[in-house]
Amino acid sequence: MAQKNRTGKRRILRIVGRVVLIMFASSLIYTVLCRWLMPPITITQANDGMFGKGLHRSYVGWDQISRNVKLAAIASEDQLFPEHGGFDKKAIERSLNATPKRHKRAAGAGASTISQQTAKNVFLWQGSGWGRYVRKVPEAYFTLMIEWTWGKRRILEVYLNVIEMGPGIYGIEAASQAYFHKHAKDLSRAEAAQIIACLPNPKVFTVRPMSHRVAWRYPQIMQQMDNLEGDEDVEDVIR
Repeated sequence: MAQKNRTGKRRILRIVGRVVLIMFASSLIYTVLCRWLMPPITITQANDGMFGKGLHRSYVGWDQISRNVKLAAIASEDQLFPEHGGFDKKAIERSLNATPKRHKRAAGAGASTISQQTAKNVFLWQGSGWGRYVRKVPEAYFTLMIEWTWGKRRILEVYLNVIEMGPGIYGIEAASQAYFHKHAKDLSRAEAAQIIACLPNPKVFTVRPMSHRVAWRYPQIMQQMDNLEGDEDVEDVIR
């Protein structure tokens, strides 16, 4: 009986090992493919398409995105993006050390980098509650993978194409057309800042009609854009 139990355990371990190996190989292949190809669809997009506000998106290349948008995204979401390896350690420490009352504010102040947000949007799922804790390990894994295989410019390009920028509106081209009736490459500084200001909750912080939060936030983003203008590391990414 003991021999049978040991044999059964070894068989289970072999099966688990094969499943893990297949999952790792599949994720690696898909990550590398996304270095050149846009993700066909994300979990969040599929969910919105079936149960939300529909799915409006139009992927565009790097040269079809206004420099203003790239600068606004870095200025608002992750000013250390050109320098870090995927994680902003100081922001994470601030989030972990925040008191319960301040935790929500601290977490929203940049604990999640553009790289982490891209990994979450492309490969995983959105949402809070227990799901966010289950997501942490694979999010860290995919964040490192895209940092190692994509590079900063590709990460920012994919980020600006897949994130939600309004109810059912995904990516900067769809947002630009919906809000300003123009292509993403033609967005002004103010228009770019207004769209980016809807993050991280574009279903609540609406661009059109402009919510109080967007009206309050976008001038601040423009000020930060002015501060970052000409920074060598930032310019190296967005040029």
